[in-house]
Amino acid sequence: MSTSSSKIDLFSFHGKIRTLHLTWFAFFLSFAVWFNHAPLMAAIRSSFGLTDSQVSALLMINVALTIPARIVIGMLVDQFGPKLVFSILLFLSSLVCFLFAFADNFQELIIYRFLLGFVGAGFVIGIRMIGEWFPARQVGLAEGIYGGWGNFGSAAAALLLPSLALLFGGDDGWRYAVATTGALILVYAVIYYLSAQDTPEGSTYFKPNKAGGLEVTSKFDFWFCMLMNIPLVGALCILTWRLTTLGLLNQNLSSLIYLVLFAVYAYQSWHLYQVNKEIFKTRVAKIHRYKFKQVAILNLAYLTTFGSELAVVSMLPLFFLDTFDVSPVLAGMLAAGFAFMNLVSRPFGGWFSDKFGRRNSLLIALCGLCVGYIAMSQIDSSWAIPFAVMVTMFCSFFVQAGEGAVFAMVPLVRRRLTGQIAGMVGAYGNVGAITFLAVLSFATPKIFFTVIAFSAIVTFIAVYFLDEPEGEMVEVLPDGTVQVIELK
Repeated sequence: MSTSSSKIDLFSFHGKIRTLHLTWFAFFLSFAVWFNHAPLMAAIRSSFGLTDSQVSALLMINVALTIPARIVIGMLVDQFGPKLVFSILLFLSSLVCFLFAFADNFQELIIYRFLLGFVGAGFVIGIRMIGEWFPARQVGLAEGIYGGWGNFGSAAAALLLPSLALLFGGDDGWRYAVATTGALILVYAVIYYLSAQDTPEGSTYFKPNKAGGLEVTSKFDFWFCMLMNIPLVGALCILTWRLTTLGLLNQNLSSLIYLVLFAVYAYQSWHLYQVNKEIFKTRVAKIHRYKFKQVAILNLAYLTTFGSELAVVSMLPLFFLDTFDVSPVLAGMLAAGFAFMNLVSRPFGGWFSDKFGRRNSLLIALCGLCVGYIAMSQIDSSWAIPFAVMVTMFCSFFVQAGEGAVFAMVPLVRRRLTGQIAGMVGAYGNVGAITFLAVLSFATPKIFFTVIAFSAIVTFIAVYFLDEPEGEMVEVLPDGTVQVIELK
């Protein structure tokens, strides 16, 4: 890798590039496990005789736990480092994957699918890892490669798992295909722990001054953060409400869940105050301040970009199956086109952000995303299949370029809080997924795609107020001395 430019030598397997390859592949496997059910949903539906409501529930529940998981994982990675946290996450997720693969009834399916949402938090870990190894002038491209190649795990699952299920044969072929992904992350958990390193030699791993909540630097930002935490709980309330209206939760249980979610928000708010109570007594020095506004705007941008991708990846195989009456294998291959673009579009978004500015890159991506989803809302059985796939790939390019632009910015907000900020921004992606999938559960795909396009317009307005990062960032070393980190 060049040290004087933004070029990255991907054919190297030393230093920064070795860490990049090890980490994007860990994320790739976690994403393949997270969405290993989507291309096999037709077989799962047939095997268990699932209703449309139960299918909708499985799609929504898959992204539910990832909301609190990304917050928790963000805190853990800032405290304990990405190598240990990623290895443990992969190991535990493999066990849940095996349980899902050999579930006996719908109740077990939905419980294990809910728990597998935790593997989606792996994304946050790599954001901190890549941010530690790459300088600001390269971090956008590096994060884009990490996120884009990792996100391709869902496309790989869509392409390979239906054929693998056929290879295993019989009604249980889908079970062995799912279990295969679990075995892969079990092995890689060990490989990653033995091979990865949290920081380059001689570098300091900055940790938050306090644990339990995100540090903010003004009273206004404290209340702003409190407000932005509401949708994280609110999305789970939406999910609970939708599962209740689908008849999958009774009123008593749903009331209990609402109460628990309220208690979680109260607990989270208390810890946020404990971490930040000093700002109500003493004004934070200017060199140590950052604007929470930046985090809030990135939250909304990721809700629209990654949130829509999660929702579309979850429903697209069945959408092609039902719209064009093709085989499950072909439907999975057609749907894979959406996630396939991750290989180039997310790295492109990161590179474009490095070169031409964080805000402008996001604004351009949101415009393309809006046009793409409007076009997808027009797809029906009268369309030629190749043209439908081209439209989905056009749309996905801007969706994933926008994701790359978002996380090109995240490590530049506040280094020692990167895990927590990435966790919050990442969790908003799941907020978007739950919201959009809830819309899909009682509306047509046409309305579903139109709603996402409208959200892009709202997000465009918010991103207009995003500030470009300044030239440097100040962090405090463990011994109390101050270190200035250049962002050029």
